[in-house]
Amino acid sequence: QVILPRLASGLGRALLACAEGRLAVERLEWRSEACVGVVVASAGYPGTVETGKLLSGLAEAASMQDVTVFHSGTARRDGRVVTAGGRVLTVAALGPSLEEARARAYEAVAAISFDGMWFRTDLAGELRQGAAR
Repeated sequence: QVILPRLASGLGRALLACAEGRLAVERLEWRSEACVGVVVASAGYPGTVETGKLLSGLAEAASMQDVTVFHSGTARRDGRVVTAGGRVLTVAALGPSLEEARARAYEAVAAISFDGMWFRTDLAGELRQGAAR
């Protein structure tokens, strides 16, 4: 999920080349930006989780510059998006540096909420420290 936002030439083009047996000669184009992805999970994950929790803030997060919200443990009920599993979303963000991609990802995560939502806060932190050495 952190690779797809960097694929400038498009996933459809890559899949078509693969289906036609010409992926080895297809020139895929990649964005140079860093990408950080934050998994948003339900309380209890990876064990037993409660489902059916109403999500809010998805449109706001998805509308942020260079942010992609991937759904994995969601469902639509009565026209609303609710939790349907442990790993609910992955929020991926691009940035000119790892630090900026990380900041965008966490900014987008902050726009999203549901009862029992949790996520790691240390993602890309160690890499960021290592890059500064």
